[in-house]
Amino acid sequence: MPESSGNLIQHIERDVEATSFPLSMTTEWLDDGNETSGNQFQQPNWQVALWAIAYSVIILVSITGNVTVIWIILAHRRMRTVTNYFIVNLAFSDVSMATFNTLFNFVYALHNDWYFGLGYCRFQNFFPITAMFSSIYSMAAIAVDRYMAIIHPLKPRLSSTSTKVVIALIWIVAVLLAFPQCYYSVTQFYYPRTVCLVAWPDDYGGTHQLSYQFAVILLIYLLPLLVMLVTYSLVGLSLWGGHIPGEASDHYHNQITAKRKVVKMMVVVVVTFALCWLPYHIYFILGSFNRDIYKRHYIQQVYLAIFWLAMSSTMYNPIIYCCLNQRFRAGFRYAFSWCPFIKASEEDKMELQHTHTFRVTMTRSHRSDTSYTHASIKANSSYESQNSRRTVSERKSFKKTHSCCFGLGP
Repeated sequence: MPESSGNLIQHIERDVEATSFPLSMTTEWLDDGNETSGNQFQQPNWQVALWAIAYSVIILVSITGNVTVIWIILAHRRMRTVTNYFIVNLAFSDVSMATFNTLFNFVYALHNDWYFGLGYCRFQNFFPITAMFSSIYSMAAIAVDRYMAIIHPLKPRLSSTSTKVVIALIWIVAVLLAFPQCYYSVTQFYYPRTVCLVAWPDDYGGTHQLSYQFAVILLIYLLPLLVMLVTYSLVGLSLWGGHIPGEASDHYHNQITAKRKVVKMMVVVVVTFALCWLPYHIYFILGSFNRDIYKRHYIQQVYLAIFWLAMSSTMYNPIIYCCLNQRFRAGFRYAFSWCPFIKASEEDKMELQHTHTFRVTMTRSHRSDTSYTHASIKANSSYESQNSRRTVSERKSFKKTHSCCFGLGP
């Protein structure tokens, strides 16, 4: 589960509770009573340096990339779509995880000593669950939004206000789910170290701890992934193997291509997230059934590798957006145009600032005693010239229904 690396120490401390000594003490010291203490997790300097570089890359790329994504969307009106608002929330969750969790947990896992006090101990056991819940349910919300836009294009879409309400609800539920981790967090001193752990009422391995751990894995990993698997499967069948209702026009092929690109990008995001976090969840599930794995001498290296992979999920999304989406690619070039080797063209600026909308015309034809309505969607490259022929109420209705449908287009 996405708890802090302090839970590694928690597992170790609980396993050796009968001896009243933490496992980080050497076996010889436990056997002969010698008061000299050691740390089996001590690493050579070159190894520490390599891990420090690896974790620093995560922090640097994640903060830079996700902050840029947030700027691209919020600073450009064209990018403010339902899908992109959820991407902003996803980026905010990732950059928060990288900023407030990665470094501190790395230092703790490296030194096996908690330096940051009880308050931050509670925060570190609380925030990772909150941020991960927000991230994965933002992805699930995007999947549902894409499903509604593609499978049921004529049904009402989420408004900007409704989207913000959904995001607020995601964070409220995330806070409630993570609260037990915060409430039961404690710091304990085991000479010569301090550990940060979650002291469950019935001890580690009891009903409270196991029930909570499996509930969290279900709610922040398995359930949302199942929702996304179903929704994207149905969307894929419609885009690659079937007919989309209301999509019969001269621009049909271009529209399908644009929607396919969006779905491909989000599927890559989801698969990357799932693969990065899978070893982490497996690690704690195995530990719940066989606590002896936490006593292995190599467990620190295994945990640091698994934790690095999980935390690296926070840095991949901006890279995926840049590689697979033309507008985000233009935004990144525009944002980093101050670099001597990056050139932002006038087309990049136009891509972010000018809005293309789609006009819906309804025609009727009669065959025998039946009539049917044929909806054709025609691209109009000038939003202003089209709106000049509409009333104010028509423009508002038209904009609400159609202007945000393709904010992630090619």
